[in-house]
Amino acid sequence: MTDTSLGHEADHRVVERRRGNSDSSREIRMRAAWLYHVEGLTQQKTAKLLNINRVQVTRLLAEALKRGEVDIRINTSISSIIETERAVGQAFGISKVIVAPMANEDLDPTKAIAFVAGQFISDYVQSDMKIGVGWGRTLYSSLPHIQGRELEKVRVISLLGGISQAKRFNPAEFAWQFAELFNGEGYLVPAPALVDSPETKHALLERCGINQIFELADNLDVAFLSAGGIEGITTSYRLGHINEADRQSLIAAGAVGDLLYNFISEDGELVDHNVNTRGISVGIDRLKNATDRVLISGGKEKVKVMLGCVKLVKPTVFITDEFTAKAMLLSKG
Repeated sequence: MTDTSLGHEADHRVVERRRGNSDSSREIRMRAAWLYHVEGLTQQKTAKLLNINRVQVTRLLAEALKRGEVDIRINTSISSIIETERAVGQAFGISKVIVAPMANEDLDPTKAIAFVAGQFISDYVQSDMKIGVGWGRTLYSSLPHIQGRELEKVRVISLLGGISQAKRFNPAEFAWQFAELFNGEGYLVPAPALVDSPETKHALLERCGINQIFELADNLDVAFLSAGGIEGITTSYRLGHINEADRQSLIAAGAVGDLLYNFISEDGELVDHNVNTRGISVGIDRLKNATDRVLISGGKEKVKVMLGCVKLVKPTVFITDEFTAKAMLLSKG
């Protein structure tokens, strides 16, 4: 009788080797497609980052198109990214994690995060939804990647006051454009995001109808949120709402960044600082009541504040870049 076990084992090794080669080829193909189509790098720059030549990049891009892996979107995930998403979800108890690939950790991840966030939002938003939106460069940058459509009974509530110095990153501007994408009604906060005293804040909330707008944020279907760091030149600091003296004293109080002008520690606690009594924004308790809380942020200067936000609002969906995700996992230990 012929012993075929050795032959079967050899066949199995060949199959496994081919599968491994296939996965490796697909991963480098998808990274090339991402760098070229999403991050907008040239083929020469893409080749340099992937340590291959430009002719290989051209072939990889052509193969991705031929296989239907790339059209307007990239349709196949990178295996290492999937592993990172699963690890982050398990480590932090987040139901859905979406990680954007990055060429290296020194690049600004805003464009990559905004791209995948736009894809997620396009698929997520439906008729009859009550949506709360935050602000910041990442959220604003997602707008070109959101595929708007005619929906019914969509209400979009801005979750904080306005920034008069910056039309492009203004919370009101983002909320209005977001509502327009889905034929929705926008509800804006007619007050600054940060006022001069707790007394001014109280007067605006009680006498100017702002509380009524914030009450619309009760029981949201979803809140789209973004965090701001404090160690670098982030949006709120760059726009002059937080001066250098405030920034330094917030850091001394333990702040690592903010969520809707709520300055928090890495442990997810509001720090004891006067700035936290002057912000015009929806309260954290209301945010926690949203059915879905989608946190969209990344960057090495935001790792600590992302850790704090995860503890504070317990997002159900987290969208970030791969280096932020890995740094958070390392911090988790």
